Amino acid sequence: MSPLPRRGGWDSEPAVFLALLLVIALLAVLPLGRLALEGVAAPGRSLLTSVLAARQTWVAAEHTVVTALLGTLLSVAIGVPAAVLLALSDLRGKAVLVFAFMLPLLIPPQIIATAWIELCGPASPLLRPLGLAPRAGVPNPLYGAGGISLLLGIEHAPLVFLALNAGLRALPRELIEAAQASGAGFWRCLRDIILPMTGAPLAAGASLAFVSAIGNFGTPALLGIPGGYNVLTTLIYRKLAGFGPTVLSEVADLSLLLAIIALIGLFFQGWAMRRRDTSMTGAGAPLRAFPLGRWHRPIAAACWGVVVLIVALPLGSLLATSLEPAYGVPLSLATATLDNYRYVLFADAAAGRAALNSLFLAGAAALVLPLLALPLGLFIAWRGSRIMRLAGQLAELPYALPGVVLAIACILVLIRPLPLLGLSLYNTIWIMLVAYLARFLTLALRTVTAGYHQLDRAMEEAAQMAGAGFVRRLRSILAPLLAPVATAGAILVFLTALNELTLSILLWSTGNETLGIVVFSLEQGGDNLSAAALAVLVVAATVLLMLLAGRLARRLPRGALPWQV
Repeated sequence: MSPLPRRGGWDSEPAVFLALLLVIALLAVLPLGRLALEGVAAPGRSLLTSVLAARQTWVAAEHTVVTALLGTLLSVAIGVPAAVLLALSDLRGKAVLVFAFMLPLLIPPQIIATAWIELCGPASPLLRPLGLAPRAGVPNPLYGAGGISLLLGIEHAPLVFLALNAGLRALPRELIEAAQASGAGFWRCLRDIILPMTGAPLAAGASLAFVSAIGNFGTPALLGIPGGYNVLTTLIYRKLAGFGPTVLSEVADLSLLLAIIALIGLFFQGWAMRRRDTSMTGAGAPLRAFPLGRWHRPIAAACWGVVVLIVALPLGSLLATSLEPAYGVPLSLATATLDNYRYVLFADAAAGRAALNSLFLAGAAALVLPLLALPLGLFIAWRGSRIMRLAGQLAELPYALPGVVLAIACILVLIRPLPLLGLSLYNTIWIMLVAYLARFLTLALRTVTAGYHQLDRAMEEAAQMAGAGFVRRLRSILAPLLAPVATAGAILVFLTALNELTLSILLWSTGNETLGIVVFSLEQGGDNLSAAALAVLVVAATVLLMLLAGRLARRLPRGALPWQV
């Protein structure tokens, strides 16, 4: 029997494979490799010695580690009970609780910090009428290590929750039911079986929270800079803003130090996840929910109390501040005004430009990255190529490492005009787009790869036997089947990119502001009312996008959207 003719012409699969390798090399390997080269192999390495010998370097490093560790402990303290109750109990209203619990992770850190500053400051619109606000002239109690650690813990608790929730759902149902049949109650099952078997995912979630905390810029900047409390991200920002003949090499050295601390956390996370593979063998059907019985009402009240404390109160304070006619004027029906919204929407040119720039950058990233993820996910999930699996791991590095590390790497690569073309991307919006593509590729790739793992390969193989080429199979068969997960990835990319600050704060130039930069600048400059109004609009857009994405949940693999668990 003669073979069927190939309808797709020449075999395009190797060409696509090589093109994807080139894209990953340009987005991940080249910038990070250039940063490493600048740090360890550039001439005049006496500068590295002077940077490492400077007291401010090690003070900032100590502050970074201390606040990240304290924040991680708080993330664990919040995330573990939340995961246990929402994954294993018959608590009612889980969907709403998970949605609310995820908000501190998806709302940008500078807005979370702004909300808490307004809540706990002397002019607090919620605490001052109750006589609980600090007196006028007293510094905000959140300024310093304590406030930074508190907010880092709240912001990254959802990461611990997500990791532990996945581990809890993978527990072998038969083992739990056998313990129950032997008379073990919920607390004994939790102590003797559940927590020991989920130690690896818990450690992985804690590591992820730690790495995210050390790379956070918005929270330490707004709570640390006013009190002179520097961490490495804010020290890099302040040095880069100060210019100087050696500033780029100095911040490159500081970025490498920050990257090393992050890599230690990532190494621990990888070690924990490898241990998970051996401890979760035998996972079966989903666990039956443990009845809370007479404890249902007090536990539900405690859960909602936590949501009110860490979400509703700060965001409510932010909303109240945005309606004040002047900072410190008590809010009432008579004094409430929309003037602050009118200003940021129609009068503030920077806010208008920032909205357009953020929409362009987030929209472009959300459009391009799923298109890259479709073929890349196929090679990773189905082809089993070691090279492509390694490429997938390299693609995760720009997202796993702190954003300031990637930003400095992009500056080092793109500060000179592009070879052959002679075009310069530095000080333009295009360098920001390149950094966004590098950083958020893994968000689109994870959802698409998960979709491939759940997809039957029979249709693609049948099309291949019929002579359809690789691109045609991808376009006509796989893309329609994976459209829901690709859309979910695009929404995650758009949400994250729309609220991005850590990259943009080092890469922006006049006329290329983003929403995160404008909110940060307004708050840092003392225009609290305008900052609050713009922040409320960003929060409203974030919640709306989350709700729209939730409508896709029934067609998506479990976990494709972090707030649909």
